[in-house]
Amino acid sequence: MDKRAVKAWIMYDWANSAYATTILAAVLPVFYASVAAATVDKDTAASYLAYTHSIGMLCVALLTPLLGTLADLSGRKGNFLRVFTVIGVVATLGFSVIGEGDWLLASALLVLSTIGFAGGNTFYDAMLPDLVPAERRDMVSSQGYAYGYIGGGLLLAINLLMIQQPGWFGLPDTLAGTRLAFVSVALWWLLFSIPIFRYAPTRPASPELPASWTGYAKVGVRRLRQTFGQIRRFPQLLRMLVAFWFFNDGINTIILMATIYGTSIGIGTSDLMLALMLTQFIGFPCTLLLGAWAQRWGAKRVLIVSLSVYICIVILGYFMTQALHFYILAGLVGVVQGISQSTARSLFSNLMPAGRTGEYFGFVNITGKFASIFGPFVFGYVGQITGSTRWGILSLIFFFAAGIVILLMVNVQKGIQDAGLADQEEQERIRGLNTVRKATEIPFTS
Repeated sequence: MDKRAVKAWIMYDWANSAYATTILAAVLPVFYASVAAATVDKDTAASYLAYTHSIGMLCVALLTPLLGTLADLSGRKGNFLRVFTVIGVVATLGFSVIGEGDWLLASALLVLSTIGFAGGNTFYDAMLPDLVPAERRDMVSSQGYAYGYIGGGLLLAINLLMIQQPGWFGLPDTLAGTRLAFVSVALWWLLFSIPIFRYAPTRPASPELPASWTGYAKVGVRRLRQTFGQIRRFPQLLRMLVAFWFFNDGINTIILMATIYGTSIGIGTSDLMLALMLTQFIGFPCTLLLGAWAQRWGAKRVLIVSLSVYICIVILGYFMTQALHFYILAGLVGVVQGISQSTARSLFSNLMPAGRTGEYFGFVNITGKFASIFGPFVFGYVGQITGSTRWGILSLIFFFAAGIVILLMVNVQKGIQDAGLADQEEQERIRGLNTVRKATEIPFTS
């Protein structure tokens, strides 16, 4: 195990989590409504932002399975991560020049930055099996999420000070602080990505690697079609995937709707932002601690416990009435959010053939993104027909309960054996192809 590469991999979570906290969660939604879409009414601005998120995630869902396949063929996941990171950084930097009424430019940049962020994460996740043996993946995956909490939370704290106290930084007003926050995220993301650019792991290129981009596309599409057909060979992976569809949809809905839900029951913006920071800093030690537990007691067991806590969070959220309650729930989310996502990632990496992790993580990405439309829809629909967002938040119990039930049916050891056997078969096939290729290159001599 290359310790420098592992540290570089962990540091990338520190790098790009600044985008998740400052851009997606805290600053951009307010900036979009008050500046970029200032020339349209608030409801229209909110709709434009929602549509933009949908378009961006659709692009990611369509692109990453194919690109993951190509990364597996080339053995150069790091190269693809570098390209997507640069796309995200440049687009994020572009937010700093958006003027009043430039909602179309803001939307275009958000789509590009979403592609860079979420698309890059596909290759980042797929590197884990190349870096770490199976018995260490739970801990290392947890360390990535934990350091992401600190990195994202630290820059968010600085950025909120820039915006709320611009004079402390020699800035004329809040808008200038917001623009500087966008610049800081781009530079932070790029600077702390340099280690993974240098030490990203590589695998031998496949003998199927084509010589042209046209050939890349043909081989990529063919292998992607094979993935759809072959995933039935891995029943444990398939069960894990279905469980992931449910519980990840619940987690994403809480992330996306928490601020709106808090606002709807009368909690102020400053309390909402402070609670978001609380989640980040509680997440760091808890993700590390629970990651050690996952390594000792098993990722599946710890994941089930964390999802059970989410059910408690949803129930308590139904009865929430004041800011103190929101802080308590934010703290609970900080305890389990990182470990639930990191254990899911390590479980997936153990259940996938090692030579096709880019391909399979791309498959998880595309199906997960399409599955994630149901949670927000159910939240909104239940809230609309009942006239209360409280019933909307309570409806999320179904997603976590369904995820737990299906997860209980996953036999992790059997899944690891299935993935190992498939990987051996793939290596034998590749050796056969290499043998044939070498034979055709040797001239006949008498």
